[in-house]
Amino acid sequence: MRINNNRRAAGTLRGGLLTIRLEARLGTWQPDGDDAPGAQVPAFAEAGKAPQIPGPLIRVPAGTDVALTIHNAVPDSVLTVHGLHARPRTTLTSDTLQVAPGATRGLHFRLDEPGTYYYWGTTMGRTFRARTREDAQLSGAIIVDEPGRRPPPDRVLVIGVWEDTAGGVQLPRERERELFVVNGRSWPHTERLSYTVGDTVRWRVLNISADLHPMHLHGFYYRVDSRGDGTGDTSYTEAGRDFVVTQRMTPGQTMRLTWIPERPGNWLFHCHIPRHFGPRGPLGLRRPAPPGAERTHATSNHALEGMNGLMVGVTVTEGKHALRDLVVDEAQRRHLRLLVRENAGGSAAAPYYGFALQEGGPEPAADSGHRAGPAIVLTRGQPVSIMVMNRLPEATAVHWHGIELESYFDGVAGFSGSAARLSPLIAPGDSFEARFTPPRAGTFIYHTHVDELRQQPAGLAGPLIVLEPDVPYDPATDMTVLISSPSDSIAETRAVLLNGSLAPAPLDMRVGVAHRVRFINITKARPGLRVELVGAAGVVAWRVIAKDGADLPASRRVTGPARLPISIGETVDVEVTPAEPGELRLEGRAAEGFLLGVMPVRIHR
Repeated sequence: MRINNNRRAAGTLRGGLLTIRLEARLGTWQPDGDDAPGAQVPAFAEAGKAPQIPGPLIRVPAGTDVALTIHNAVPDSVLTVHGLHARPRTTLTSDTLQVAPGATRGLHFRLDEPGTYYYWGTTMGRTFRARTREDAQLSGAIIVDEPGRRPPPDRVLVIGVWEDTAGGVQLPRERERELFVVNGRSWPHTERLSYTVGDTVRWRVLNISADLHPMHLHGFYYRVDSRGDGTGDTSYTEAGRDFVVTQRMTPGQTMRLTWIPERPGNWLFHCHIPRHFGPRGPLGLRRPAPPGAERTHATSNHALEGMNGLMVGVTVTEGKHALRDLVVDEAQRRHLRLLVRENAGGSAAAPYYGFALQEGGPEPAADSGHRAGPAIVLTRGQPVSIMVMNRLPEATAVHWHGIELESYFDGVAGFSGSAARLSPLIAPGDSFEARFTPPRAGTFIYHTHVDELRQQPAGLAGPLIVLEPDVPYDPATDMTVLISSPSDSIAETRAVLLNGSLAPAPLDMRVGVAHRVRFINITKARPGLRVELVGAAGVVAWRVIAKDGADLPASRRVTGPARLPISIGETVDVEVTPAEPGELRLEGRAAEGFLLGVMPVRIHR
């Protein structure tokens, strides 16, 4: 079995005709490296060559005819294949091809519409979203480039999953097997990508898995140039391109994105669902915790030993376009201390941890119970030093989510920085100084980047708000709703915390006044969450004004129904201008629609 990095197109292209012979057969897949345990799974291959995960890349310019044969060499199993059809798809085009064991079928179709597509199969008679086990890697990318010119260089990243149950299921306990891969490999064995400062980075990301994935890029924004569903693909105009640090990808969704690295260092691109990048054993098997592990983070290198799964590492080096270092007037630097402490009332298995903010004066008093981290309010262009003081009985680290900063301060212990200087774990009783100058105003997050499945629901997450210079922070009209998960695993299956509470304090608004509400989803397992603002007559109206800290273009700041999806690691700002006094309800709902949390909203004259 070969791991396919999607850099070489399969088949033979001559005179506008691609000839390709595919087959499906069993092979031994080793997603954790060539020396790691493997599993026998069916995979696609070019005839006469080793099977590949993901399957062979079909890549052609628009206007290409495809003559394809497919042979089923999987014993005693009917192979059902989808996606091998024309683009654009016509009403006469069939999406399903069945191949009996030992049989060969032929197809002829034309690829006219540029875009990012895929094909997939099953040997177990399953639907796309139920392919979670043995045949979940029967997938491959189809790329149709613009005709008549050489396409700019890009990389094709295919997301795959191999797990016990169908994706998106909220479970009261952890799955025994949960393996997440990019181009057939699981972190830290995924391919490391390298660029230089100033490069234009182009990726095509295909979620050919049964699960939803909010894909987060550390340190930089990226533009979403197009989205597709495997059958069609939509490219956006400049004003229509989302400018994000986290983008939710539903099962079967594709996207084409662009970003430009402006600073050297090591950076991550990963799914922001903690269990999708949490530590697992070989082949995604759950690792039993060693005795006493609930009170200490027992890894010597967090990046290599404390994370696994759906993650890609990116190294950016200095190049001819290297930017000059920002000259900082140290006299203007603001100094804060962020205390990481235990709150009273927790336990070793389900602790209550908390952030406390100190800027001169005595330390804040000790706290108890569940809490959201306090809002850290900064000013665009003003340098800041945040000294993280770890008072916990276990190691931690803090990631400044969405902030464009130097890699060393990004907060991924054992990876952020460079080979000469890697960001450390913050040991119990130790500290770490993060230094940066926020380059833009907006809504961001600070949260732990160590043992997120344990520390994040314990309370280690909070809002990070950056204001324009000379704009005062007025909590009467500038409100934050941080949505997080309870530390109790049973409560987590039926509720979310709103600003750290199951019974949150109400938001108070005034008639005729524009209020900014900053939503943050930092839950453990609610990537399909949506929020709604509801009155007696149903959903009211608001205006979406920003996403991930970046203002939306004026053409997209439209007033509409107060309902929006917000995935893990995303922030969305809305503007609410109440027209009359009364009582409203801010509701958090699961993807399936059931209620997870309510925050009262009181409208006064």
